[in-house]
Amino acid sequence: MTDHSTHASRRQFLGMASSAALIAGAPMPARANIDTRSAYGAAPSGAAVAKVRIYPAIGICRVGGAESWFYAPEVPGLPPMPADGNFKDGLEKVKKQVQRFRVYAFDDEDNIIGEVTGDGITWGVHLANTKANWYGFNNPLDNGDLAPGLPSQKRNQYFVSDQDREENLIIDGGLLEISGADTNAGGGDPDYQFEGTFWGGQADAAAVGLGQLRTDDAGRLMVVPPDGVSNSPSGAAITSFADNNAWHDDWCDGPVTASVEINGEVFEAEPSWVACVGPNFAPEIPPITTMYDVVADMNVQAGWADLPDLPISFMTYIYPTFRRIALMEWVTQAANLRQGWMAIGDLGDPAYVARLADPSPENEAFRMEIFDLFRDPYNLTDSAYIEERLKIPYMLGDGVNYDGSPLQWFQFPKLQYEYLRAWAAGAFVDDYNGQAAEDAVTDYASFDDIPLELQPGALTQAALEPLSGGAFHPGVELTYYLRLKEMYAHEYDDGAELFRIAHGDRDSLNQNLGRLLTPDVAFNGFGDTPPPIGPQMAGDLTRWMGLPWQCDAFSCQQVLMQQNYPTAVWWPALLPIDVLPEAYYAAALDDGLTQDERDKFLDSRISWSRGVAGIGYHANGSYWDGITNMITVWERMGFVVRMPSPRGDVFVEMQHADNMETRFDWRPSQGMLPN
Repeated sequence: MTDHSTHASRRQFLGMASSAALIAGAPMPARANIDTRSAYGAAPSGAAVAKVRIYPAIGICRVGGAESWFYAPEVPGLPPMPADGNFKDGLEKVKKQVQRFRVYAFDDEDNIIGEVTGDGITWGVHLANTKANWYGFNNPLDNGDLAPGLPSQKRNQYFVSDQDREENLIIDGGLLEISGADTNAGGGDPDYQFEGTFWGGQADAAAVGLGQLRTDDAGRLMVVPPDGVSNSPSGAAITSFADNNAWHDDWCDGPVTASVEINGEVFEAEPSWVACVGPNFAPEIPPITTMYDVVADMNVQAGWADLPDLPISFMTYIYPTFRRIALMEWVTQAANLRQGWMAIGDLGDPAYVARLADPSPENEAFRMEIFDLFRDPYNLTDSAYIEERLKIPYMLGDGVNYDGSPLQWFQFPKLQYEYLRAWAAGAFVDDYNGQAAEDAVTDYASFDDIPLELQPGALTQAALEPLSGGAFHPGVELTYYLRLKEMYAHEYDDGAELFRIAHGDRDSLNQNLGRLLTPDVAFNGFGDTPPPIGPQMAGDLTRWMGLPWQCDAFSCQQVLMQQNYPTAVWWPALLPIDVLPEAYYAAALDDGLTQDERDKFLDSRISWSRGVAGIGYHANGSYWDGITNMITVWERMGFVVRMPSPRGDVFVEMQHADNMETRFDWRPSQGMLPN
């Protein structure tokens, strides 16, 4: 049967495609961009401390096999930056991303007094990995009739009793405490190493490291993640993208607490959470929707936070979305086919950005034309699957299981979409002048440049912005539960600060919810067992993710649909799909080549995961080969970073272990030009 409406949409899409124009330079470099709605008032001089809180409210570590490390982002909008500028040690080891936590003091009117440092802080962290003890993943359980949640069985269900499951399947690193300055600075003290056991009741039980604790020179907490190792002690085969029995990995999460002594009085800090997840292979290219966007939207939808006053700042609330879209062309060929995904112009051109930043009535038709290119999250009708299919972004959604569901496509959080709607209506302030105006968004080169009143909120925003805000199937790092108010402390305590995970108090990390996890059980519990969508314990956040993590992360980068052009993608910002490799970039700078040859190199892309599905001469590269190989070779992948070029900045995949530049002389006579 011919679907004429689909064909019409495809013709419309092709009409928007840019012609043979060369790819322009990248948008202007990343800049600090702090959401000022989280600002605290300043406490008067001499104010007494009434409470203390830990920041960020949710922190993120990223695994890596190298001993070297770098700090997680602390300035919103700015990517992390290792001291030597490299995210890998050589070609084979990924550096760890370490999350640093700080304590701030407040007075009895919730005004900020300042950061607390020194020897008076005793930190506590409990990390666990409970993936193997959890239920398999089918799809999110909160999408109702648009994409009904599918019941799932327990992983490793041949362990039947709670005791057997705890002994064999829960990797509990336990609760560790640390205090003082520069404690465990070298990382070798066994007192601060998290370690648990997998397959504990079996002869081939395995010790699993879950990272370690350190402190910096001011007594701040440093959570150092594990190595990203996955293994099956029994040698089980990989049979699923998400649920592989007899396997473990070392992703983990858990609560962060602190007892703080100030002037002889001890305060229990409002606690935090930390999760250790996978690497971000394109650290300066944010997801189109971030996890900060998702949680901020949830806060508004729950009535816990207000919308920003109109008119809104262009640079704070509008420009970031356009910039993220423009950056997609550097990590997926699907975006590279057009001018920044669906006819959005060149954000590397200041004149074009100035036009986007023009709120005048005369510019409204232009703004509305662009706004109509975005997928409308309010359009969830039966016809939305076709009407919204080719809109921005052309990414898959939570409901990919259900053909014809509007949730088969990525959905913006309503708050992010409302910012775009306000922009289209001209309800925004033009604070763009090549760079941000001083009274709108200020550049902060480092965290110490941020005013005290903005520092706590900035830490949480900086931690959550690099995380993907969808699609959640189950996702790149963490998943759909973070958009649900039942997960947060504010749902149970009006005095709890926003963005803070609710801490649970179950007797065990094991949470037996019966033979099937259904939407009803997820939200209402099972007998006397509380629901998993509720207060959390160590290991509860990461247990929903794929097991082992490499299989899901590398199996679903792009998917051929019934209409297979263009190719729909999952999470290109964190897991690139098509990249400009270092060797092509080097050739594009080679004065020995003609300009046409150099341009061809600069405009060509190759697969980021090349060589993984079939390694070796005449290798048989199947889907299962690929995701199995990734368990051991994921650290060979390169990182996509900003580099200069004659056409402006470009994003180049660097430090890939298969760096052809070391093997080939890039000369036309050698026949190495891309086809």
